[in-house]
Amino acid sequence: MNNINDLFKVLSDETRLRIINLLMVKSLCVCELVEVLNLSQPKISKHIAKLRAINLVTTKKNEQYIFYSINKDNLTYNNILSSVFKNTNYLLQKDIEKLKNIKEFVCTN
Repeated sequence: MNNINDLFKVLSDETRLRIINLLMVKSLCVCELVEVLNLSQPKISKHIAKLRAINLVTTKKNEQYIFYSINKDNLTYNNILSSVFKNTNYLLQKDIEKLKNIKEFVCTN
């Protein structure tokens, strides 16, 4: 049961909700999250660390960048996340639109 409690603690923060919402669309690095969410790199990194601590996200290193994605192997979390994000609110949808409209990020140069 602790895993579910940990997940809901993570979901209780708006910034982490926004990060998870974007990672459900595609794998992203911190620099992409900084640009889309308009938040500082240390703040994004702090929240990513909490997502990693409960095994919600996985990492893949590409040169000097680390890309984060939702852990597809955690079926319990994925079922809950699917339900939570089924009807996203305006802010979450706005983040996805911003992500889609950015053509190139620093890490893709």
